Amino acid sequence: MDKKAAGERISQLVKTINRHRYLYHVLDKQEISDAALDSLKNELFNLERQYPELASPDSPTQRVAGKPLKEFKKVRHETPMLSLNDAFSEQDMKDWLERLKNYLGIPNSNFYCELKIDGLAVELIYENGVLTRGSTRGDGFIGEDITQNLKTIEAVPLKLEIENHKLKIPPRLVLRGEIFITKKEFKRINEEQIKKGEKPFANPRNVAAGSVRQLDPKVTSSRHLDSYIYDIVLPAEVLTKAGVKTHEEKHQILKTWGFKINSDNKPANGLAEVFNFRNFWEKKENRDKLPFEIDGIVVIVNDDKVFDAGGVIGKAPRAAIAYKFSPREAETIIEDIKIQVGRTGVLTPVATLRPVEVGGVTISHSTLHNFDEIKRLGLKIGDTVVISRAGDVIPKVIKVLKEMRTGKEKEIKIPANCPFDGAKIIKEGAVYRCGNPKCGARHLQFLKHFVSRSAFNIQGLGPKILNRLLGENLISDAADIFQLKEGDIAVLERFGEKSAQNIISETKSRQIISLPRFIYSLGILHVGEETSRLLADKFFARGKSSGGKQVFQIKDLIEQAKKITAEELQEIPDIGPRMAQSIYDWFSNEKNIEFLGKMEKSGVEIESVKRQAPSVKLKGKIFVLTGTLEAMSREQAKEKIRSLGGEISESVSKNTGYVVAGLEPGSKFEKAKELGISVLNEQEFLNMLKK
Repeated sequence: MDKKAAGERISQLVKTINRHRYLYHVLDKQEISDAALDSLKNELFNLERQYPELASPDSPTQRVAGKPLKEFKKVRHETPMLSLNDAFSEQDMKDWLERLKNYLGIPNSNFYCELKIDGLAVELIYENGVLTRGSTRGDGFIGEDITQNLKTIEAVPLKLEIENHKLKIPPRLVLRGEIFITKKEFKRINEEQIKKGEKPFANPRNVAAGSVRQLDPKVTSSRHLDSYIYDIVLPAEVLTKAGVKTHEEKHQILKTWGFKINSDNKPANGLAEVFNFRNFWEKKENRDKLPFEIDGIVVIVNDDKVFDAGGVIGKAPRAAIAYKFSPREAETIIEDIKIQVGRTGVLTPVATLRPVEVGGVTISHSTLHNFDEIKRLGLKIGDTVVISRAGDVIPKVIKVLKEMRTGKEKEIKIPANCPFDGAKIIKEGAVYRCGNPKCGARHLQFLKHFVSRSAFNIQGLGPKILNRLLGENLISDAADIFQLKEGDIAVLERFGEKSAQNIISETKSRQIISLPRFIYSLGILHVGEETSRLLADKFFARGKSSGGKQVFQIKDLIEQAKKITAEELQEIPDIGPRMAQSIYDWFSNEKNIEFLGKMEKSGVEIESVKRQAPSVKLKGKIFVLTGTLEAMSREQAKEKIRSLGGEISESVSKNTGYVVAGLEPGSKFEKAKELGISVLNEQEFLNMLKK
């Protein structure tokens, strides 16, 4: 990016960041996530470092936070409450340390690492041991007086015992700390929200920030907030005279004075130990053990003299930095749109992105599902967007930052012809499909679906190998995969005996498959995993029993599928006319029946299932799951419901019995409220399973 383009981008970033900071800090509203805002700020910070002459005095990198709220008395901080710059990678940390060494002229590798709690920074003032004022950060210079609300927090001492300490508490004491809410309390509050028919809070920080800004302290008290104190600001001379030289020592003094400190904080000798500390706490199993949420660590030069010598740059101290965990959301730019042809011929637009790290991996592509999604988002090529990725979920575009547009963005056009074979595109409802049923791209996509984890789960047969097997005429359809021999593959260039052995061994190990997975592998239009289970139950019910097991073969499936009508299929829950017709048409197609016969000849078997007397505990009850469950996974919850005779649906309708709402439920929660469907929180759901 040249200087002119950088200047335009910086101007857009400043305007956008300031708007979202105002919404967040002043109006208590949030349109994008903290991670997305951090990503915008990080891009601005890096551009200003590259072109320092373009950094303006009113840049967000030179400010701390928003303006104080009008509802509270304004108070001025005696020393600024600074914010911290962010780092997202080991290289960011190395660059930070290099800048610090260059500025100070001396090396320093001793740090103090603190867990970065997802809460709200506050300042506490004690006079003669009595809490006289508590305030928010505000804009770093002027904050809001929230003393009465802070007095409701048990972890904040109202009075200190001045005597009987190794270091006597001075007559006037200015401290800094964090107010937060525990996971347990956050869950309790959200369960109450759901019971009242109100939308749950998005995250613990929002609850903590909103709670200390309540005009009625009783509301704050009811939220059971917690607090850690992490710094002694004034009087500095008392610490100097007492020989206190490190930030770590400050924490120990705070503890002896009766303040709550975080016992998981620890010193680190060198960046290697900092990385170990950060990586340990980024692991989910370790963070799950904490009673509160964290979004990274804070790294501070432990030596107070060196820390003070570092001074301040913009809004942040030079000798401290927030080392964030891998973000689940980040901003980037749509560089292009490519069209993929799926296994059923559906055209899917895929965004080519400016590479960005999200959830610990670098993302350069994101599916946009369909052209209606592009229309809904109002997306154009060249747009700045927010990308989200949770766990192993495929990254997706969740928001377009339209205020970042320059006027150079391009509209996304729907192609008239298939980009693979030039066939005419057919519109069917919300989707666009290649008109050629033998489209090569469709064939490859079907093979990818066939070997996928939810179908035959043949590991090692990725798109490149499948494409190679097709190109070498070793396979013409999915059934041929099971007829391959080691010698067929070993002779290919860049393959070998070991590779061939691994592929054939894996293929042979997957020849026995459950009926639901087998049906799903067929790629029938509109039929997903849940519908495949329902169809399997329908077919199994007609199967033959032997020795307590339900025996089923591919020929049985063919026989029964030919007999079943579209009307009978509609009797299955969640299968409507359109889906029923699609299933009926698939099994009425002779080529598909020939394919099933070929599968049987290739050695594919449907595993026998021991049929147990079904439970009727939840019989007739249809459940819809939304949000994140803590006690079990979504799949475990579904299996439990099925084992008790209940049914699962992916959508809310008037026939739905219950909607189970975990943390951060989606649109299904709103739909349930709209239709008057019973909504269960996780505990109520678990209780229902036990009864």
